[in-house]
Amino acid sequence: MMEFTYRGYERLLNKLISLDYEFSDYRSWEDKKRSVILRHDIDYDVTKALRLAELEAGINGVSSTYFVLLTSDLYNVFSKETNEMLRSIADMGHGIGLHFDEKRYEGIGLGRLADKIRQEAEILSDVLGTGIDTVSMHRPRKELLDAALAIPGMINSYSPVFFNEFKYVSDSRRRWREDIDAVTEAGYDRLHILTHAFWYNEEEIGIEDSVESFVNDANRCRYEKMSQNITDIGAIMGRDKIR
Repeated sequence: MMEFTYRGYERLLNKLISLDYEFSDYRSWEDKKRSVILRHDIDYDVTKALRLAELEAGINGVSSTYFVLLTSDLYNVFSKETNEMLRSIADMGHGIGLHFDEKRYEGIGLGRLADKIRQEAEILSDVLGTGIDTVSMHRPRKELLDAALAIPGMINSYSPVFFNEFKYVSDSRRRWREDIDAVTEAGYDRLHILTHAFWYNEEEIGIEDSVESFVNDANRCRYEKMSQNITDIGAIMGRDKIR
């Protein structure tokens, strides 16, 4: 079983290469004999996405698509630090797509969702200075999946082609729905692999420790950000008070 470590992920990439897969995006796969699309949804942590992007960029021929949640409550694409990290991912040769949360627009019909997707894509394109022409859905309801929503000028990663003509496998909630090693060895000519950088670490840790570390690190990060705006924060609250 594959480890949720950077070593484990690197072994997966090298295995795909050894099996003659070519890394593709959502537009370039058709002209390849054996293609694999690597997709990463950035649900929580852009820092970890950058770490995974650096790992991929260090292996010749590997590229992937990172989907950014414009409406996230956990990171801000307009902040200087986050913006620079996302631009760095793009500068490495990876694609950037929109991760779209339909729950932000509760009560509107499916037809209007396409307009909202295009609006968000335009905003993300403007703030990152790169074209955005792909979208992945964030925890979509079945009705939206079944609709196979067409968005003018954009590719929907949940379109039937990427599930009917590709073998799709995901590590959602830090659990592979199928044994990824068995999938890669099964002889499929088209693979569509979704991984979440959030779950990967230098050493193998469980889902409980992953979440606990992220939540507790948020307090330390908030303290550091406040210290940049309050010069005597130590006199108000010492670091020992961080929980």
